[in-house]
Amino acid sequence: MSANDKLHDRPWSYEEVQLLREMVNEGITDSVISLKMKRSIADIHAKLSELGLVAKTG
Repeated sequence: MSANDKLHDRPWSYEEVQLLREMVNEGITDSVISLKMKRSIADIHAKLSELGLVAKTG
């Protein structure tokens, strides 16, 4: 298992979900969210989909 796989399988904490919501509401792009949260863009998109949210792409 690579380090990337371990990051992808990491459960989301309540604080991370709140931070994700805040960043989406502020208009921060998915790529910047990915870097700030140290998660893959696919992981960000999966959680956004689960929450019914959409981030700007970039």
